[in-house]
Amino acid sequence: MKHILEELERRRAEARLGGGERRIANQHKKGKLTARERIDLLLDEGSFEEFDMFVEPRTNDFDTGEQKIPGDGVITGWGTINGRVVFVFSKDFTVFGGSLSATHAQKIVKVQRQAMKVGAPIIGLFDAGGARIQEGVDSLAGYADIFLENTLASGVIPQISVIMGPCAGGDVYSPAITDFIFMVKDTSYMYVTGPDVVKTVTHEDVTHDELGGYRVHAQKSGVVDGAFENDLEALTQVRRLIDFLPLSNREKPPVRESFDDPSRDEASLDTLVPANPNKPYDIKELILKVVDEADFFEISPDYAKNIVVGFARLDGQPVGIVANQPQTLAGVLDIDSSRKAARFVRFCDAFGIALVTFVDVPGFMPGTRQEQGGLIRHGAKLLFAYAEATVPKLTVITRKAYGGAYDVMSSKHLRGDVNYAWPTAEIAVMGSKGAVEIIFRSEIGDPEAIARREADYKEKFANPFVAAQRGYIDDVIMPHGTRRRLVRALKSLKGKELANPWKKHDNIPL
Repeated sequence: MKHILEELERRRAEARLGGGERRIANQHKKGKLTARERIDLLLDEGSFEEFDMFVEPRTNDFDTGEQKIPGDGVITGWGTINGRVVFVFSKDFTVFGGSLSATHAQKIVKVQRQAMKVGAPIIGLFDAGGARIQEGVDSLAGYADIFLENTLASGVIPQISVIMGPCAGGDVYSPAITDFIFMVKDTSYMYVTGPDVVKTVTHEDVTHDELGGYRVHAQKSGVVDGAFENDLEALTQVRRLIDFLPLSNREKPPVRESFDDPSRDEASLDTLVPANPNKPYDIKELILKVVDEADFFEISPDYAKNIVVGFARLDGQPVGIVANQPQTLAGVLDIDSSRKAARFVRFCDAFGIALVTFVDVPGFMPGTRQEQGGLIRHGAKLLFAYAEATVPKLTVITRKAYGGAYDVMSSKHLRGDVNYAWPTAEIAVMGSKGAVEIIFRSEIGDPEAIARREADYKEKFANPFVAAQRGYIDDVIMPHGTRRRLVRALKSLKGKELANPWKKHDNIPL
């Protein structure tokens, strides 16, 4: 019996080494952790239970049979994050560059299906060179199997991808289907085709970083939801994100004990909005002063900065925050911000996370570039997302709410449950100057008359009371009491039940 146990330990030790000491050392030289080290940091200590440690590739073509390494380039299994079950796969760059084979794909599919079966999040750690060329169509079939599981799991369990090295070719589409993608700065990149192919086809000379580095995807394309300095920070932040999320759509979001007084007033909010309506202020100051313990997990902080989205808690209850940012483009809605916010709203609705919306929006971005880029359809995505959402929806208008953007930003007309306004709110079709110049076009030559008209318009619409008189605003509240009012409103909606008409699925304007 003893020799059998010793053989088991020998095999386990061999599997844990992956591609061997030399390749592990190379991984460390690049500033990257190994696949197993990453899992150890991500999960609670000692909680990891591995699947398929001894699986080997089946093909013998092109001399791969001489390098049959147990595990086949991916570590899979489950563990816990702060005591809650999650499933994980971590691609091992030390084995065939983490490339995907048929058996590699089968390992991932197994944990995907297990996560769906038990209702638990799945986290993928990517560090791989794409498909294993030696396996041909078998590796392509493996990708498709993974993509299908990603698609079926969407809206059922949270799916998180962390790009921690190369992610190229077919490898990029699995993260693209998941709910959140994060990158590690300077050591990771993702693209469909690499620099060599780009040079051959388009004659462009680009580096890996210029083509698919974190600056491209976290700041310009919006493909990823954040970039972190190193592996440790990325994995720590994923642990933090998981704490805001339910394990599946069958569960409620996790309530945590809060040490922040739910009735706390914040006097500084009474002077947050400047007297000059054209002067910016930082909406994040409002968010941090209203939520529990100033704890806000922002999503896509470097992309479409004119809108802020992320997770926080109110009296221990997770909420999704959506807020126009007056510091960037005056908080206007454009193509990128509409897409960013719509995707976030739909995630929150899929997983039962209440939405809190702070509104200071002068309208949609004008211009040929926006119109030719499809602003109408992209703006409709955000409208659609808010309209179909059945979770509790709380809205606070802090200043401007102009035109169609007023409607889109979780207005009462899109089934907003509780809609508040600060006394500084302005709810109108447009700003007073533009409105007067249209309505009283014939008087433009008379500056005094125009000034009187503008003053009249401001008196009527540069306040929230017309909307309140019509019931479109439930109450005009003091800014310093915003936290208390939101906490109480959220509690009142605890038993909310609302269902949309039956359908196979909707047809959101993609």
